[in-house]
Amino acid sequence: NAGGSATTFDWLVHAPWGIGNGLANTDQCSSGASMRWTKSALLALFLTAFAAGSEEGGAIVVLKVDDAIGPAISDYLHRGLDEAARRDASLVVIQLNTPGGLDLSMRDIIRDVLASPVPVAVYVAPAGGRAASAGTYILYAAHIAAMAPATNVGAATPVQIGGIPDFGPQDRPGDNKAGDKTEAEQSADDNAKESDEKREAREEPSPVPGDAMQKKLVNDAVAYLRSLAEMRARNADWAEKAVREGASLSAQEALAMGVIDIVATDLEGLLTAIDGRAVNVHGQDRRLATKGHPIERIEPGWRSRLLAVITNPNIAYILLLLGFYGLFF
Repeated sequence: NAGGSATTFDWLVHAPWGIGNGLANTDQCSSGASMRWTKSALLALFLTAFAAGSEEGGAIVVLKVDDAIGPAISDYLHRGLDEAARRDASLVVIQLNTPGGLDLSMRDIIRDVLASPVPVAVYVAPAGGRAASAGTYILYAAHIAAMAPATNVGAATPVQIGGIPDFGPQDRPGDNKAGDKTEAEQSADDNAKESDEKREAREEPSPVPGDAMQKKLVNDAVAYLRSLAEMRARNADWAEKAVREGASLSAQEALAMGVIDIVATDLEGLLTAIDGRAVNVHGQDRRLATKGHPIERIEPGWRSRLLAVITNPNIAYILLLLGFYGLFF
């Protein structure tokens, strides 16, 4: 019987496709009933272990962002999301604390989040942190949007950090001043002044080029944030308000208004709260299993940290100003 048990064990491990055939021939053993029970028990144990392993998935990958959004942060998150997919992680948590940043880098991050085969949770933390401006868009793009107490979100109005000064008609270089005009020209201007004032009173003011550009930026940002809100079934009306009016919300207000899904005091509380929650990844519904999974943190390397300093929007703007004034002095 010992030899028969060993043979049965080897058969179960090495030839699971022969289960039906093996069970049909168990009556050839001296203790057929006992052997059938043993095989059934081993088979049930094998299938249970296999099912449990397939449901558990991989680890929880945590990526930490505590700076302005720029090329360095975009590259760090891109690499982190790729690594999470390679590790077959069950969830990526982006712990976010940012004052905002560059539009192009923000959109690169959002594209990576939307394309990720691994569900992504954006968690605004720690207490006192914020997801301002570009951070608001990233929060809206996540499968799970969460905030810690004493954090805030919003102020998503796009702002240009540079540009060419807009000269009014009276200030354009090369225009004649009153003192440069001849006496005849000045007299003609004086005679036409009254009629000009009447005509200007009837005319609508011409749009300022700067105002037109700002309207384009705002309308584009509104459409973008609303599309993310509609995709994730979050509050799209407040999203538009955050862009047009620069509105902001605390964590509890954001939860009450349907801007976020969860308020959690720490990472463990977040993972407990979202365990069993259903999310949609590339059109397929998936149920998160986050309890008891190992947490793996991916930190940026020295190259990313150096790039973060050089490409920080505040530093980049100072360098831009230095370069601009260097052309004239």
